[in-house]
Amino acid sequence: MRNDIGELWRRYESDELNAESAGEDEYETLETFLDALEAGEIRAAEKRDGAWEANEWVKQGILLNFGLRNTEGREYGDVTYYDVLPLQETDDLPERGTRNTPDGTVLRRGAHIGSSCIMMSPSFVNIGASVGDGTLVDSCNTVGSCAQIGANVKLGANTLIGGVLEPVESTPVIVEDDVTLGAGCRVTSGFVVGEGSIVGENTLLTPRIPVYDLVDEEILYGHLPENRRAFTRFVESGIGDHDLFDGGAFKPAVVALDVEDDTLEQVEREEALR
Repeated sequence: MRNDIGELWRRYESDELNAESAGEDEYETLETFLDALEAGEIRAAEKRDGAWEANEWVKQGILLNFGLRNTEGREYGDVTYYDVLPLQETDDLPERGTRNTPDGTVLRRGAHIGSSCIMMSPSFVNIGASVGDGTLVDSCNTVGSCAQIGANVKLGANTLIGGVLEPVESTPVIVEDDVTLGAGCRVTSGFVVGEGSIVGENTLLTPRIPVYDLVDEEILYGHLPENRRAFTRFVESGIGDHDLFDGGAFKPAVVALDVEDDTLEQVEREEALR
């Protein structure tokens, strides 16, 4: 399959192939590719030697499904929508112990949903995303394109997991196994949330915001280590010296403690942060 997608990509990039010239053979390859994504047989990113890496050819296959298809009118209940792909068939969810509630649970073609998952409405899982076994996707959640969500994860209500499709070499957002994200969290731009971590509500995790890891006493970007309890605080900003900022200026940061560490009192935490 990798070779087939690679050949289609070569032809597409060289303008030998487009939506008008694609035929039965090309669409059969694309359908087989989407089936493999939904089955979890291929993934947009995988962990190798302890680090997450994007599978570029998989992301190329996703882009081909956009570039080689035309937008069509499709039915979803009483609504007609217009897209290049249909929504995912969900008849097999009961066989896997997975359930989705009505009125707005949207699983796009090419998304993998594991066994024993709970998909609350309204929620949206985009193409190339993978949701692991036993995971809860709560109400008003978005799981963006190619995002990799582990097993036994809890995505609190109104959580946004950003999509990363292009460039194809960029690693998507990763939420590893046994993570809990509180309501209103945002994880974007390829950020990696380490296994077993608990993230407080309304926390923004993005490579542009530093993570002050009080366990290993270092400042990290783009990654929350395993088994951390993380929450948002504000630290002094260098622009606070400007005359416009009477009383100083502050910028958001993420503070990370050991997930089992209950010894720090609130005052001690603030002193450690300072």
